[in-house]
Amino acid sequence: MHRSIRTLLFGFFLVCFSAVAFARVGVVITVAPPPLPIYEQPVCPGDGYLWTPGYWAWGDDFNDYYWVPGTWITAPEVGFLWTPGYWGWGGDSFVFYNGYWGPHIGFYGGINYGFGYFGVGFEGGRWEGDHFFYNRAVLNVNVTDIHNVYETRITNTNVTHVSYNGGNGGVTARPTPEEEAAAHDRHVGPVPAQTQHIQEARSNQQLRASVNQGKPPIAATAKPGEFSGSGVVRASDAGGHYTPAADRGEGARAESAPASHVRDLPPVQRPPAPNTGNPKLDRKYQKQQDKQYAQQQKERDKLQMQQDKEDARVAKQNNEAAKQQVEQRHQQQTQQMQQRHQQQTAQMQQRVAPAARSDSRPR
Repeated sequence: MHRSIRTLLFGFFLVCFSAVAFARVGVVITVAPPPLPIYEQPVCPGDGYLWTPGYWAWGDDFNDYYWVPGTWITAPEVGFLWTPGYWGWGGDSFVFYNGYWGPHIGFYGGINYGFGYFGVGFEGGRWEGDHFFYNRAVLNVNVTDIHNVYETRITNTNVTHVSYNGGNGGVTARPTPEEEAAAHDRHVGPVPAQTQHIQEARSNQQLRASVNQGKPPIAATAKPGEFSGSGVVRASDAGGHYTPAADRGEGARAESAPASHVRDLPPVQRPPAPNTGNPKLDRKYQKQQDKQYAQQQKERDKLQMQQDKEDARVAKQNNEAAKQQVEQRHQQQTQQMQQRHQQQTAQMQQRVAPAARSDSRPR
């Protein structure tokens, strides 16, 4: 019994580790996601629930975007907040950067998801001790049932429904220093209820963009996975003109887009704490992970500084051929460094794995 539980925990650890370490690898397509639909937020179902905004995901098996409804969900840890995922233009295709839980809000593309997620940070509430306090001016909470509330009105002047960063027509935001610092926190991927919620959305044909024309009939839910009943909210309208992928004549593929510059890479994610079941061994591996993380960050910073200097120098030359040569070299450097870091991370996983399996033996 103990062995099976620890095996499951270790498997969960590896899934979380992979989601954090390889956040950029995933679905990559050349079709822009539809604008964010317009909808109201369902009432918070109870104290302790946090809002996670809806977004467009891509179904590579049916080549279409589908809407993942916004929903209320409990955080995996006290003090953790949800940083939404977002679509970003990678130079020749769109890349989805996964959302995560952590002690601070990180960069989510500058996308205005509404309900406190207005492009930077989160204005919907805050943790005070072991209780979450809701900003009733932003979030839809029943103050008769939930008393830990406050009211701070936010002026959201830059109302846009664009759902991606970069590229033609995308949001032009870049990470703030605070968001870059948040990328170095310990992060946790979507909790099981969120994963189930996504799968429910994926299997619902009414949520596919080609069917709902950017106006999903289930825009938000009171609880994850509950796609029927009084807690379901319909979209009142699409956020803008919807152009089907077929009409664009553009293809899609499931692979990782090559980054052409270090600055195009997502921030380095700090790996989760080892959980072998042996505290002494965990501390040992934690030190090794911290050292590896610091070294990788140092290498990235050094290469980015070098590439920025070369970009500035070639820009003054006004020589298109030289510019292309530098861009090709930068792309090769970036990909080689990214592959090397991924291999190092995988090797670290392999060192932890035998220890976790060994410690899972019955005592």
